Amino acid sequence: MTSSTSAGARPRAPGRRLLPADPLLRRLALMTLVNAVGDGLFVTVNVLFFTRAIGLTPGSVALGLTVAGICGVFAGVPMGRLADRTGSRRLLLVLGPLEAAAVLGYAFVHSFAAFVALACAATVLSRGAAAVRSALIARALPAEGQVRSRALLRSVANAGLVVGSGGAALALQADSYAGYVTMAVLDAVSFLGVTALLVGLSLPATSAAGGGVGRTGPGGRRTALRDRRYLLVTVLHAVLELQLAVLTVGLPLWIVLGTEAPAATVAAVNVVNCLLVVLFQVRASRGVADVPSAARACSQGALLLAAGCLAYAVAGYGPGWAAAAALLAGALVHTVGELLTSAGGWTLSLDLADPRAHGEYQGVFLSGQAGAHVIGPLVVTLTAVDHGAVGWVVLAGVFALAGPALLPAVRGAAVRGSAAPQTS
Repeated sequence: MTSSTSAGARPRAPGRRLLPADPLLRRLALMTLVNAVGDGLFVTVNVLFFTRAIGLTPGSVALGLTVAGICGVFAGVPMGRLADRTGSRRLLLVLGPLEAAAVLGYAFVHSFAAFVALACAATVLSRGAAAVRSALIARALPAEGQVRSRALLRSVANAGLVVGSGGAALALQADSYAGYVTMAVLDAVSFLGVTALLVGLSLPATSAAGGGVGRTGPGGRRTALRDRRYLLVTVLHAVLELQLAVLTVGLPLWIVLGTEAPAATVAAVNVVNCLLVVLFQVRASRGVADVPSAARACSQGALLLAAGCLAYAVAGYGPGWAAAAALLAGALVHTVGELLTSAGGWTLSLDLADPRAHGEYQGVFLSGQAGAHVIGPLVVTLTAVDHGAVGWVVLAGVFALAGPALLPAVRGAAVRGSAAPQTS
């Protein structure tokens, strides 16, 4: 942890790790938990819902979700700009009910065209809301404790996803239309719950409006899409975000198709990842306090991601027990790398941004992540899944190059707020 005593101060009792004492951060944590539980409920069953309940083919679902993902990549910047003008909280009060309506709409879908249209709308709302929430957090929480606070929120989110996924197991067991629709309804309720919590959110006076100054105001506010340093950092960090596809797509397929490890290793790897994120994301943010330390964290994390890929490659050789051991060791190293790159990424996305345009800058950064999440399954499939150990080595090289490249990319960067004084 950092030594800051601002919002997000470390709880003293171990049992209250996810319940911060600061009222503002506690409300944000509760909103995050409610949202994550809802996501866990629906995301766990949505593919089966679309195929078994709605009647779409797996190929149609994959195509529709890919198109929706591409649409979502372009949602962050316009939503962020709108947040800068109208206020983050005000915009989120509108987006929450719209997200609830979108997820409920899946119960009335009966054709591929309608599914694609609704999936695109839902993804645009989701990606846009993520950028707006990030801007709200950037303005609401004190700068000196923000990385640790975001780490705590990520821990809460992962805990919520675990709870939601566990609850969704009941719907998977029932395997019925009513069960799947119930998950969608509960997800919609979570969006409305977050909106209700947002209404009662007490923001500092300087951030209550959540908006920035005009584009042509004094001081020359920077534009994210013309900020070459920020764009370069966004791209390099997006490369590191390919690690998500490694965990969710590459590893499950590799374990089943390319190793002698038991299929249950897939679940074991997921448990290791989720538990480590919940327990250690806050700890991993310790020492990440400025741009140089954030770049170092990303560089170190990227090298650990590369080491994890090499361990996965080794798992392709030897008996089942050895393969399982290599996979679990790789998942452990991989997750530590993920923790470091996440903590470093938050600092880079905040400290390199013009604080008067947090919505736009966060929209750009999260759009980079969204793009990585869209192309990630294809990249991982074309490398590790199709070419085995050689493909894993290639992925390791990609991580090993992208992470350290952030060090020269941020050299000479101004500290937070020096380019433009914060006015919101």
